[in-house]
Amino acid sequence: MTGDDQLACTDEVCVTCSDTAVVVRLLRLLGDDLALVDTGSGHEEVSVALVDPACLRPGAALLVHAKEAIGVPR
Repeated sequence: MTGDDQLACTDEVCVTCSDTAVVVRLLRLLGDDLALVDTGSGHEEVSVALVDPACLRPGAALLVHAKEAIGVPR
């Protein structure tokens, strides 16, 4: 894209162009592939649809990017 059609990041972190993922702790499953997690600075609801259900237990560490759990850190 060029000119006026270009997308711009206006926030401190842009979800579409940031490669940042964070490790969080699973607090509890909420149903519909959602979970409540502790980010270290608060609680957030994230999707866990991409993570093996065997890994989804309270206290488990999850790697999250853009409110989507994308794996389990080693």
